[in-house]
Formats: sequence, structure tokens, C-alpha cells
Amino acid sequence: MLSELADERRLVGIKQCTKAVRQGQAELAYLAKGVAPDIAEPFQKLCAKCQVPLITVSTKKELGELCRIDVDASVAVVLKQK
Repeated sequence: MLSELADERRLVGIKQCTKAVRQGQAELAYLAKGVAPDIAEPFQKLCAKCQVPLITVSTKKELGELCRIDVDASVAVVLKQK
């Protein structure tokens, strides 16, 4: 599952990921441990409400690396295939 984060069907960042979940475009979501509660809690609730499975990753650095970006990442989603 984590390999899906390396392809073009993924989004990174709270704004883009929240929008994708709300619009029913997200297949799977990832959240890094240590993310501020004011970001993490609403995202967790949204994923639960929209029935998007949420996977926790140990650190923001690890999530960024899994997404193959050069910065840390708080959240990421894998988009549904069209």
C-alpha cells in the first residue's frame, strides 16, 4: 500500500487532501504521528465520516520520503483510479 504514495495518484498537504476526501476522490489517506491536533483531529473525523481508510505513519519525515518529496508531510491521500 505504501508504494502507492510514490505514484502520480497521490496528493500531499492538508488543503488538497481535505478537498479530495470531501469530494469523494480519495481511496486511502495517510496521517503522520506528531501532527498538531488542530490539523490531525479534523482530518481524522473527515476520513471517518467519508469512510476513507486512514493509515498512521510514524513521522512526518517518513511520510515525505514515502511520497518522494524533499520535505516533511503531515497528510497524504491516494486518489481513486478513474
